[in-house]
Amino acid sequence: MASKLFVGGLPYSTTSEDVRESFAQCGTVVSAAVITDRFSGQSRGFGFVEMSTETGAQAAIAKLNGQPYRGRRLTVNIANPQGERSGGSRSTGTRLGGARGVARRPVRW
Repeated sequence: MASKLFVGGLPYSTTSEDVRESFAQCGTVVSAAVITDRFSGQSRGFGFVEMSTETGAQAAIAKLNGQPYRGRRLTVNIANPQGERSGGSRSTGTRLGGARGVARRPVRW
């Protein structure tokens, strides 16, 4: 079964093909994609790699996580399923769009 990896810390000049070549040393790469800004087209500094096997994915994590890559330090780990996030939520926590725990007066029209 294929395993999808999150790759962070990519230099902004990195292409999907560069990432594919780097991860190919750890196993068969099914796909590699560097995420770009939808307006400017510039890399956002992270991407995803899908390895053909769990063994290849674990080898990539062991070999590349924390390693320097073109002047930056890579972060490589198993990707969260789409729609699931670790860390903070994008929701602000209040109905009126304020910061969590901060009371805001309602807007009067």
